[in-house]
Amino acid sequence: MNIIGIVAEYNPFHNGHIYQINKIKEKYKDSLIIVCMSSSFTQRGELSILNKFDKTKIALENGIDIVIELPYIFSTQSSDIFASKSIKLLNELKIDTLCFGSETDNINEIIESAKTQLYNKEFNSIVKEYMSSGINYPTALNNALKDLNCSSINSPNDLLALSYIKEILKNNYKIDIFNIKRTNDYHDILSNDKIVSASNIRNKILNKESFKDQVPLNVYELLKNKNINSKYFEYLKYKIISEKDLNKYLDVDEGLSTRIKTCINSSNNLEELIQNIKTKRYTYNKISRMLNHILCSLEKDENNIDIEYIRILGFSKKGQEYLNSIKKELTLPILNKYDTNEYKGLSIEKRISEIYSIIYEDIMDDEIKNKPIKNTD
Repeated sequence: MNIIGIVAEYNPFHNGHIYQINKIKEKYKDSLIIVCMSSSFTQRGELSILNKFDKTKIALENGIDIVIELPYIFSTQSSDIFASKSIKLLNELKIDTLCFGSETDNINEIIESAKTQLYNKEFNSIVKEYMSSGINYPTALNNALKDLNCSSINSPNDLLALSYIKEILKNNYKIDIFNIKRTNDYHDILSNDKIVSASNIRNKILNKESFKDQVPLNVYELLKNKNINSKYFEYLKYKIISEKDLNKYLDVDEGLSTRIKTCINSSNNLEELIQNIKTKRYTYNKISRMLNHILCSLEKDENNIDIEYIRILGFSKKGQEYLNSIKKELTLPILNKYDTNEYKGLSIEKRISEIYSIIYEDIMDDEIKNKPIKNTD
């Protein structure tokens, strides 16, 4: 039996995710699928429009066997950290294959780029030289790869794929790669095709447009009457105005604190604030993550922990049997008791769930009960 790993955010789960699951089951007839999933906020710092427990239930109902949580402290950081901790958790659960979507179908180009980044002694100095000219890290990385005769890598999923492959190579994980070329453009928020990006669907929901054809029925039923507006910006604005110094928060570089405080007074919503802060040096996504860290009070001195535990959010009968078969081989504990004193990362996760509950949807009963969702179908 093949053990397949997926890293996902499911914001929301859509037909593209069904396509990925079907492709896995088509290629690997006898397989078990484990998803490492971000919880309340995404890698780009955005709020998840479905809570992690609803996302888990949806995933199990659509063919996933085990869902584990990628803790907030790792899931809202750069692609390299996001990938590092996700792959570490999936490797702990002994996956033999990692499946992901990419804009390119030539995975060998990304593998060669990963090797260049890891093993070419010139790479880091070239990146630093580009960044010293004032451009952001993703652009500097792409320019360095092109200079060293590698392919251009600048689309979101290819950059994540690069980070996944680097982690596998760097740690000598015995994990094969199965990439699936995306059938849609991540930046397209207007298409009405059956498979579109999650941002397209969120845009449709916000604009009260039909999205029934783009998601499975169980997702549609949860979202069709859901108000996905949150108090995110209001609470963020209060936090920025009330803090004397924002430099203690993760990703707030020196000098940005003053810029943020200036921009908050001329911004009417989160999008405006990000655009007003954004510069050539700081990408939209980096600013979005930084603001999320301010909202959630994630300080720089909290960013010193590694994976401490495995939190199982849900499993199928097959998934439960698999977990029972490998539990004696695990080096990380499975989180059974919700003990925020024992695990620093869990203490942070509890705070994040409390903030999510205040600004959007109350999940604290399910959070503290810590009971995996079981799908016995």
